Amino acid sequence: MKQISSISYDKYVQEALRGIVSRVLSDVERDGLPGSHHFYIAFRTRYPGVQIPQHLLEKYPEEMTIVIQHRFWELQVLEDRFEIGLSFNQSPTKITIPFKAIVGFHDPAVSFGLQFQINEVETLEDEIDEIVSDEDSNIVAFHHFRKKN
Repeated sequence: MKQISSISYDKYVQEALRGIVSRVLSDVERDGLPGSHHFYIAFRTRYPGVQIPQHLLEKYPEEMTIVIQHRFWELQVLEDRFEIGLSFNQSPTKITIPFKAIVGFHDPAVSFGLQFQINEVETLEDEIDEIVSDEDSNIVAFHHFRKKN
C-alpha cells in the first residue's frame, strides 16, 4: 500500500476551479455567450503549450489578458487547453491556452472571478515533457518517472 505524506488539497482545488473555466468555455463553444456575459482570462504567456504570435509575446512577456465578448471565433475546448480566434490590432489570430496557464478568470456580468496559482515545479515538468515529447527520439520523457499522487 502506497503511503501518502500529505493530501494535496490546494492542488485539487486548483484543478477543480480550472474545471469550472473549462465547463463554462465548453458551454460557450456549444451555445454561444448568453446575455451580457463576457470573460477576461489572464494567462502566463510563456507557459508550455501557450501559442500566441511573437509580437504579442514580446509585448506581454509574462502575462496577458484576453477578452471573450463580441468578436471571437472557432472556440474549441479540449481536455487540457482551449483554442480561440481573436482580433489583435485588426489582425485575426488563433491562439492556444492550456488551462494550467490561466492565472485569472472574471465574468463582470455577474461579478464572478477566480484566481489561480501556478505551480513552478509543474511548469518545469511540463516544459521538459514538451521538449522531449518526440516519440522517435532517444530521449525518455520526464513524466515517465514522475511520482503519481
